[in-house]
Amino acid sequence: MRRNIVAGNWKMNTTVSEGINLAKEINDKSETLNTDTGIIIIPPYVHLSKIIEILGAKVKIGAQNCSAKEQGAFTGEISVKMLKDIDVEYCLVGHSERRQYHNENNKLLKQKTDLLLAENITPIYCCGERLDEREKNQYFDVIKKQINESLFHLNSEQIKNIIIAYEPVWAIGTGKTASPKQAQEIHKFIRDLLVEKYNNNIANNITILYGGSCKPSNAKELFSMPDIDGGLIGGAALKSKDFIEIIKSV
Repeated sequence: MRRNIVAGNWKMNTTVSEGINLAKEINDKSETLNTDTGIIIIPPYVHLSKIIEILGAKVKIGAQNCSAKEQGAFTGEISVKMLKDIDVEYCLVGHSERRQYHNENNKLLKQKTDLLLAENITPIYCCGERLDEREKNQYFDVIKKQINESLFHLNSEQIKNIIIAYEPVWAIGTGKTASPKQAQEIHKFIRDLLVEKYNNNIANNITILYGGSCKPSNAKELFSMPDIDGGLIGGAALKSKDFIEIIKSV
């Protein structure tokens, strides 16, 4: 069956020295946990190579983004092969902030997904609706389009190597959180899309995470839902105590 995972996206926070200290705290505290839950930290690019050196077996590392190009004259970009070369195992694709502030579309995210899979890096594919799309009851159509255009070209073996993260854009950094019922509704919808495209066995083995103002106070209730397999954590991932408490909630 699918694995429970808690991934912490640090976004553009912490200096390198602060990031190393935070990673050490998370790594040390995770060693005391009796859990099979996967733990991933996703720091800024400049932290990656240093943090990889200090992590034990329990905590894995991911990147926040990658280029849709293999190499070349693309100043400021980071290629998938560069990430692979320093042993990055996971990479976010299509985080709502990349879609909103950098105009990343589903076609571009499809290209990133393919490059990551080719290098055996697991994409954490993000999808979710804006507030206006939810208020207009368009959220099912929005999420279906995001998944269909970026993921459903993959064959049954490739899709098994994808993690999906549902992040309601209206609940990211706003303090608002989708209710457990709202989150479960979308997670089940995504899993049903996977059943329709592939089959029950594949759908039931793909991890789907919730991202959207998840914190220690609400994590247990969210994670108790049958189709929510953990979280993509933002602000709470910057405090080792809170992050560990969320992991314990899975």
